[in-house]
Amino acid sequence: MARVADLMEAWARELGESESGCVRWRATAWLHDSLRDAPPSQLREWVGEPFRELPDAYLHGPAAAARLAAEGVNDRDLLEAITFHTLGAPGLARLGRALIVADFLEPGRTDRTEWRAALRARMPAEFEAVLSEVVRAKLQRDLEGGEPIRPELVALWNRLVSHGPERNA
Repeated sequence: MARVADLMEAWARELGESESGCVRWRATAWLHDSLRDAPPSQLREWVGEPFRELPDAYLHGPAAAARLAAEGVNDRDLLEAITFHTLGAPGLARLGRALIVADFLEPGRTDRTEWRAALRARMPAEFEAVLSEVVRAKLQRDLEGGEPIRPELVALWNRLVSHGPERNA
């Protein structure tokens, strides 16, 4: 989470976020995987519909956001970023789109290290292009692995290729 937080804070600064905005981006990164190691049965208790039926690997984001909301956090973009960081979603604000990229490209990943480093070097100057490459890679990984394609990720891909307007772009 520290590596994701470092990326998010650096990108927020380069994008001209205020000091409080940079703290918010960093906090989002620290919180996004806060429940990653919790038992799926416990995570299912914390999430509402339609998230209860998600495969285990996708539950930690919606559960973390639900817990934060229950504790009084009402920052919609932060909660959506955490909820959808593994799923994708077409209407995510820049914060959520950045979290998808940072989580996928963080320097601790051991596969395709040169490719990931090259994409990180293009951030945030080529934000939308890098996001498109990350979403394409996630789709390709699932296709090649014979995994179901999440409709949320497909919807994000469709939004990206149709060049629809994004919040906080």
